[in-house]
Amino acid sequence: MKKTIISSLFALLVLAACENKLDINPQGSLTEGVIEINETWVGQQLISAYAMLDGNPGYFWAPASNWTLGDVASDDFYKGTTISDQPPLNEIERYAPNTTNIYLIRKWQAIYEGIYRCNQTLNSISMAIENGVDESKLKPLGAEARFLRGHYHLEAKKIWNNIPYISETTVEAVPNDVDVWPNIEDDLKYAVDNLPDTQDDAGRPTSWVAKAYLAKAHMFQNDLDAAGPILDDVINNGPFSLVTNYHDNFNGEKDNNSESVFAVQNSVNDGGDGYINGNRGNRLNHPYAADAPGGGCCGFFQPSQNLVNAYKTDENGLPYLDTFNDEDVKSDQGVPSDQAFAPYEGTLDPRLDWTVGRRGIEYLGWGPMPGMRWVRDQANGGPYVAKKHEVLKSQEGTISAAGLPQYNAINTPLIRYSDVLLWRAEVHVENDQLPQAMELVNQVRRRAANPDGFVMNADGTPAANYFIKEYTEFPSKEYAEKAVRFERRLELASEGHRFFDLVRWGIAESVLNAYVSAEQDQRVYLKGATFVSGTNNYYPIPLEAINTSRGVLKQNPGY
Repeated sequence: MKKTIISSLFALLVLAACENKLDINPQGSLTEGVIEINETWVGQQLISAYAMLDGNPGYFWAPASNWTLGDVASDDFYKGTTISDQPPLNEIERYAPNTTNIYLIRKWQAIYEGIYRCNQTLNSISMAIENGVDESKLKPLGAEARFLRGHYHLEAKKIWNNIPYISETTVEAVPNDVDVWPNIEDDLKYAVDNLPDTQDDAGRPTSWVAKAYLAKAHMFQNDLDAAGPILDDVINNGPFSLVTNYHDNFNGEKDNNSESVFAVQNSVNDGGDGYINGNRGNRLNHPYAADAPGGGCCGFFQPSQNLVNAYKTDENGLPYLDTFNDEDVKSDQGVPSDQAFAPYEGTLDPRLDWTVGRRGIEYLGWGPMPGMRWVRDQANGGPYVAKKHEVLKSQEGTISAAGLPQYNAINTPLIRYSDVLLWRAEVHVENDQLPQAMELVNQVRRRAANPDGFVMNADGTPAANYFIKEYTEFPSKEYAEKAVRFERRLELASEGHRFFDLVRWGIAESVLNAYVSAEQDQRVYLKGATFVSGTNNYYPIPLEAINTSRGVLKQNPGY
């Protein structure tokens, strides 16, 4: 579904005005009397609510992929590039963001602009019904709007925790000292009950998508018993399945496949402005070389050595759950591209080389990744580049925007079916159902082990020593918990989940401080960084939003 921005509104929170009211029509908005409020107009309002899924007008500061707040803030990725480029992201990487951080301001704006547009849609529905439009025709559109409103609030909740819930009837600034999970659940339950099981347009949610989101809401509340039956329904009766090859999830020609539960619909070369609907949130995250995908901009979002080490496998084809970081996978750190380098020869999970670009390993038809020549500043960001959001060489100018290769039409996955399977495995572990948890983890590993899905050299041989096997037992609950959590990292790396997973598991402080302790000798800018769970589990609410609310919003603890 092409993203068409109907409104140019840029609401911080939909709060504001002199008397702290919300009933003043924003400049540029259309009201009854200016245009006929009918089913067509409601549909256009709804499209404008979808348009905010990609994080714009937050531009690259508010990416839908959450690479900034979900990955750079974790142990998976460095900011990359140079230390002086985008300093506000340095703050996030060091767990020291302030209340004027541009990445947080733009994310807040983008989310609450999306909520505003959802509420405009719901108000348009009310007006259309008053104008005599058949309510039954509008109910599915209202369900889509409420689903999107649930999505946006859930995003805000996992980032800031203490947030205001804004409904279509809100007329005054709303405090953020009330738990909004019940409101989010109400929106998602309404969507479950009123959305169809299928949609004609790709990218629109179905009742099955809403169920997956409702389960996600329960997972983030650690209400695993409530999540379990919903996940069972989605798995046993829903339309989703794992695709055969792992990389099909990141191939723009195979968007909206059976594994895509919900994704941001990106497009280029679509008759619009060439790139305006492309994946703008990732536009900085290409290798720093003109002969690479992205055309040379801008060297951000570089995988950590810690992440690469996690993909090592033992003699049984399993990950090293506790000792993976004891020894590094060999890299070309400090080795110029014109000098000889032989890649790591040990056994690896094949998902590594669909996630990370490594020296000497085939890179999506662009040839073997040449190492330092593709990296803006190895001393700062390390030797690796990201991969999941890049086009195949054969797709240059088609899946990437003609003349603007930083923008492409690879969808941004928000929930994949493997995500659903691994949530259900978490629930099984919590309930001591270890064989059931192991089977779900093995489903995910079985697909990864398919040799047809390995990264291959030009001669058709595997690009590295790939060796991955299924688990034969989960000997204890503690082991099972580690295995499930580790699998989420391997499967979903670079998709914006890692930081939020660590927080909801209650292990962010221990994991991230251990990560900093090991990494700071290589990435010197991490020296002195400390993660404090009482503060850093959630981000500071932007000062601009607090000021706009006339002090109704209260800052998060510790900031």
